[in-house]
Amino acid sequence: MMQKLKDYDFTLMITPILLSAFGLVMIYSASMVVAVVEGLESTHYFFRQIQWFTIGLLGFIFCSIFPYKYYQNLMKLLIVIIILLLISVLFLGTTVNNARSWFQFGPVSFQPAEFAKIGLIMYLASIYSKKQSYIHDFNKGVLPPLILTGIILGLIVLQPDIGTAAIIFLIACSVIFSAGIRFKHLLILVFIGLIVVAIAVPNMVTDVRVSRFTGAYQPFEAPETGGYQLIQSYLAIGVGGITGEGLGQSVQKLGYLTQAHTDFIMAVIAEELGFIGVIIVISMIATIVLRGIFISRKCKDSFGALLALGISSMVGIQAFINLGAISGILPITGVTLPFVSYGGSSLLVLLASMGILNNIAKTVKQHEQQQPATVQTEQNEERYAFNNRGGKTWLS
Repeated sequence: MMQKLKDYDFTLMITPILLSAFGLVMIYSASMVVAVVEGLESTHYFFRQIQWFTIGLLGFIFCSIFPYKYYQNLMKLLIVIIILLLISVLFLGTTVNNARSWFQFGPVSFQPAEFAKIGLIMYLASIYSKKQSYIHDFNKGVLPPLILTGIILGLIVLQPDIGTAAIIFLIACSVIFSAGIRFKHLLILVFIGLIVVAIAVPNMVTDVRVSRFTGAYQPFEAPETGGYQLIQSYLAIGVGGITGEGLGQSVQKLGYLTQAHTDFIMAVIAEELGFIGVIIVISMIATIVLRGIFISRKCKDSFGALLALGISSMVGIQAFINLGAISGILPITGVTLPFVSYGGSSLLVLLASMGILNNIAKTVKQHEQQQPATVQTEQNEERYAFNNRGGKTWLS
């Protein structure tokens, strides 16, 4: 039993669980006042997150054991289910924060777009791993998977959930680029993307979305409307200083900072635990991302390499967008902080994804143990072979 456990990556086993457990503590601190104001028990959001955390742990364990290569056999079924859910939520979903993106079944709710993230990562990793021999052929090797990617993005934009759509778009770009696409083909995709944005944006502009942009970059010009949330975030971060006011001692969470336990939980962390607390959280997230990239680089299977890279990108991109919003670098889009913010669907997907990443790490370690050191050295050297772009290909 112990020998089997040694095959797993302990960094990727312990760090996500510790980060999620820390998130439970901060969710209780940030949400207890909000819960009471809403007529609920002060522990309402805390216990709800514990339930999802428990389910997420089961998903983590299952995905750590289940061989990741089998996902390729389930790919068609997974994509069909995801697309059906994204279509259904447009008609049967519950509207939250001006977006019809949730299914509500009594006390249980979930967001299909969260599951679309990992589903699309699996799909792109599977398809592009099979197209490595002709990845430089744009029409045959690059374009076909992008059609399905565009459909999924379009369904999410229609909700509208711009934050999640942006994350999925950036994840797709990272996987496609790592698969070995030529730079000129990447420029073509960027050009097409700009055309689509130019057509779509005028039809999606509303006063609420405009206020999010102006609030992010000119918050003090509208301190009671578009800039209110960011100003409260600045106050929380500024008051916290180096060591913070102490756990549970945040003032901004007392009705001043809305969404304190979801999108803006890092502002509460900054106020209560200070710069030290913020650095610890960011360091743990960075550890997960960098460890995932390291595993991706060592994986000899192209599907596993792209899958690990996609999962790492998902965590890193989501964290960057969330931190950018609370600091005023990016507009507020409603993106949660991975593992820490309140949100059952997000936590479940993230923990299950960490299980998949652990399974890839286990396969890599077992493969290395079976090979002589000389063979391993030769294969490592071959991975840095230059491709036709004149650069180092991720999968070489």
